[in-house]
Amino acid sequence: MSYYLFMAAAAICFLSVGVHGIWGRRIYLGLIAETNLPAREKSISAVSWDVFSIMLLVSGLSLVYVALNPQDSAMAYPIIAIHLMGAGVFFTLMARGHKELAALPGAYLMGSIGLLTLWAI
Repeated sequence: MSYYLFMAAAAICFLSVGVHGIWGRRIYLGLIAETNLPAREKSISAVSWDVFSIMLLVSGLSLVYVALNPQDSAMAYPIIAIHLMGAGVFFTLMARGHKELAALPGAYLMGSIGLLTLWAI
């Protein structure tokens, strides 16, 4: 059962890389380009967007590795932490008045990755 939970979490990571890293990036960078932010802040924003996509990719690859090598399951603990804490940031911001975040998938995807990985352990 752990194998399938790890693989499901990895699949969500890979799906998220596609949605966030490709489709979402185009939308986000287009919106940022239209703002009056200075060039440095636009660049920093783009970097943070891409770093999150990389984190999702590395999480997915790590979860596939752990699914295939259960003796190395300790590798999954940082993945659990980063995804549950990231979901916590989303939910905290929602509770503090950023209601528009509820329409975005980040909290739900990060929470599901963290919980599936926790259940797999």
